[in-house]
Amino acid sequence: MVDVVRRREPVPDVNELVVGTVTEIQDHGAFVSLDEYGGLKAYIPLGEVSHSWFKNIRDVLKVGRKYVLKVIRVDKNRKLVDVSLRRVSDKERREKLIEWKRAQRAEKMLEIAAQKLKKSLDDAYQEAGWKLEDHYGEIFRGFEEAAGRGEEALVEAGVPRQWARVLAELAKQTIKPKTVRIAVEIKLQCVSGGINAIKDVLTGWQEEISVPNNATIKVYTLGAPRYRLDVEASSYKEAEKLLSEILSLIEKKAQKQACTIAHKRVTAD
Repeated sequence: MVDVVRRREPVPDVNELVVGTVTEIQDHGAFVSLDEYGGLKAYIPLGEVSHSWFKNIRDVLKVGRKYVLKVIRVDKNRKLVDVSLRRVSDKERREKLIEWKRAQRAEKMLEIAAQKLKKSLDDAYQEAGWKLEDHYGEIFRGFEEAAGRGEEALVEAGVPRQWARVLAELAKQTIKPKTVRIAVEIKLQCVSGGINAIKDVLTGWQEEISVPNNATIKVYTLGAPRYRLDVEASSYKEAEKLLSEILSLIEKKAQKQACTIAHKRVTAD
């Protein structure tokens, strides 16, 4: 796994969260190398090290260790940056580390794709990485889309077909598409028609709805007259849309078969 990932801008903005590696510790502060900005040097003033009292700055910071820091001052012309450790909340630290790990994975995939295409990593960022960041807000998010939808998810972001084909293949090999699941419990009673009527009501929608490749629909019995419908999709928006369409058709079928029906949302296990 790569240790350094990159940003498009040469210098971070004030209040931005960054990952920095401590390179030098002095009595009144410490210097860090900003891993996302090509090793740009930043300074942690002594008063920005910790909320808690400490006897020696070396009790808090260790050379070679990475920390999540918040940018507090920037001189972009001179590329001078001050950062703070004490102003980073636990929540911010967790979220930044997740973002950092995802960026590492994204860069590794770009690097592999570049090797396959006999291109440079710079080419990979220009041709694919930054376009995915613009379109999806994050490079790795674009790869997650490709894992579920294939290369078209990359092409629609402006990635050239040759890059999209290689990156989509990598995404499908290494990323398990994220899915969400919602469910309803259905109470269904049919006066006439028996099991055939029930089956028609619960499965008749299959003739009218085309289920996307990245979605799964399951209908099963909980013990008559109770049944369950599970919808799994890549997003809540898509899952809710499918559920709404299927329930609408089930209700129409129930009415046609003179069945009584009621349903309620339940927790998806």
